[in-house]
Amino acid sequence: MNKPEVVLSWFRRDLRIADNTAFFNALNSGTPVVPVFVFDRAILDKLEDKNDRRVTFIYEALGAMQTAFVEAGSTLDVFYGTPQEAFAYYTDKYNVKAVYTNEDYEPYARERDTVIASDLATKNIGFHSFKDHVIFAKEEVMSDAGKPYTVFTPFSKKWRKLLTENHLSERPSENMLGNLFKQSVIEIPSLASMGFNHTSSPFPKSTVSNTLIKNYEEHRNFPSVAGTSRIGVHLRFGTVSVRQLVKQAFSVSDTFVNELIWRDFYHAVLWHFPQTAKQSLKSEYDRMAWRNSEADFDAWKEGRTGYPLVDAGMRELAATGFMHNRVRMVVASFLTKHLLIDWRWGEAWFAAKLLDYDMAANIGGWQWAAGGGADAAPYFRIFNPTSQAEKFDPGFAYVKQWVPEFGTNKYPQPIVDHNFARSRTLAAFKLALKGESSDLPLFPSE
Repeated sequence: MNKPEVVLSWFRRDLRIADNTAFFNALNSGTPVVPVFVFDRAILDKLEDKNDRRVTFIYEALGAMQTAFVEAGSTLDVFYGTPQEAFAYYTDKYNVKAVYTNEDYEPYARERDTVIASDLATKNIGFHSFKDHVIFAKEEVMSDAGKPYTVFTPFSKKWRKLLTENHLSERPSENMLGNLFKQSVIEIPSLASMGFNHTSSPFPKSTVSNTLIKNYEEHRNFPSVAGTSRIGVHLRFGTVSVRQLVKQAFSVSDTFVNELIWRDFYHAVLWHFPQTAKQSLKSEYDRMAWRNSEADFDAWKEGRTGYPLVDAGMRELAATGFMHNRVRMVVASFLTKHLLIDWRWGEAWFAAKLLDYDMAANIGGWQWAAGGGADAAPYFRIFNPTSQAEKFDPGFAYVKQWVPEFGTNKYPQPIVDHNFARSRTLAAFKLALKGESSDLPLFPSE
């Protein structure tokens, strides 16, 4: 029996039908399209929490797509395993002429795509990838000298200078579902069959109101106010189009546009400097002799440092998978500069817990806090968590929501004095940046 001749549209972090670049190009290929998704065991097997809400988010997004595909007489073909196993299966099942997919700039994704493209090439199957997750990617925004930017302001100026209407034009893939390959429904593997549980707590909305965007600059720093979009998880998994969001923001608030440019900036940094997934962009910062106290790290993770804004943020993260951005900066600064714990420890904890975890932005934020990253806060900029709370949560509404024992004798004393921690950090960073070791004599009180 002859296998059906098709092209595959491989969905990854672009879990939507509308305005999807790779899907649009696949539907325009002249060959019927089979939409596919791989539940990648190389990723899933590393997730220790079998109640990970991100897996449920993906599952529900696939379910919404499946509904539309079935209405069009087609289906998603979902595989659970490694990508190489998946494409061995797909190329055995179908006469695949080409694979269409959107680019992913994380180190693992780049390695995965290189392997898959090479494997497909041995079978004379084309591998076509497209920019979709960001507005500008790779070498598109470079300095006049042809170098990648590591400072945000000149990057953002060049980003704005290069932007045209074409960058924000939509790809109406949702109007072309008649070009899908017609076949009966293929059931999506259950979460239970993959070892995960379905979580029931609701996810943030996939839309942002113009009112929120308009008030964003005024409200964004106050964690007790619903002043941020919480759209991060939808951008992370591509359930919304960044082009549509940028276009909306341009009509309302330049401050909100700037936040989306920061997102492109961090993806560009990770693309040009993939080593920053594990190393500081400014390599001299990797000479830092971190204390790495397990007891202090546990206190930070569990929200019992004695600093109410830090504790509120860490408890919010544990309970919801979300943390307000101002609070993220404070807790990251506290871990790295009050406790002298390696930023990689904090980055890994956020990677495990954040619903909207995005490697590029998370690494960028943690390296910014620790001083060794792109456009980073200098090592001597150390947030005072007490004054941050007084400024951005003056009535302690946010703190009281997450730390109900605050203000009682049940709330712990600070695990480290701010002035002592500041002096210790300044001394440790100065020695490290001079290339000198900073070991126990620097910490006489411990």
